[in-house]
Amino acid sequence: MTHPELRGDHHVHSTFSDDAVSTLAENVAAAHAAGLTELRLVDHVRESTTWVPEFLAAVAALEIPDGLTVHTGVEAKILDARGALDVPADLAGVDRILIADHQFPGPDGPWSPGVTIERLAAGLSVDSALDLLIGGLVGAMQRHPGNQLAHCFSILPKVGLDEAQLGRDRLNAWAHTAAATDTLVEVNEKWACPGPAALAAARDAGVRLVASTDSHVASDVGRYERVGALLDAARGGG
Repeated sequence: MTHPELRGDHHVHSTFSDDAVSTLAENVAAAHAAGLTELRLVDHVRESTTWVPEFLAAVAALEIPDGLTVHTGVEAKILDARGALDVPADLAGVDRILIADHQFPGPDGPWSPGVTIERLAAGLSVDSALDLLIGGLVGAMQRHPGNQLAHCFSILPKVGLDEAQLGRDRLNAWAHTAAATDTLVEVNEKWACPGPAALAAARDAGVRLVASTDSHVASDVGRYERVGALLDAARGGG
């Protein structure tokens, strides 16, 4: 492999998520078969989620093949432009939260893509919208250090915007916050993001990049087609 990141898959869902079909054990077996050395088992949470201790116990009970290191995570959406997260109060034992831009972080709470498009049509400027997004991401990293950004900037095409509109200053603020807070940035196969300019900014800032499939079925674990090209482009400076 030309990129060491491709030896890991840091975002893999199981049947603890209601939209995934493979068990924890099936994901581990698939990771081993794919020759991975690192795997992060991750499932979706909200503030009301109660099954995290059960999830952690199930992971602890797994038989892990030699040569594979398994980490845990929970995926939670950003709630607002200040960086609040939709997570349960007790996450003891979880290795990292995956901070996700499932919705747009508005000042008054999360905006769906449809609502965000309406706000833009009603006069919210593109610059103001992008400032809200970066503010939400920066705030989440600062309030919850030591975690991971999941499919970062995947919200942008859903609201008619593009990473190219972020600009160097916003990307540098984002990247330097990730570095300062020990936040991993995943390069996501499913959504093909972040793009080369963001990844180059992250690398320049000293951020650790990790690969992820965001798989919801074990047959996708560790199977990359787009991540390598993104990492290649980032090496070239975006």
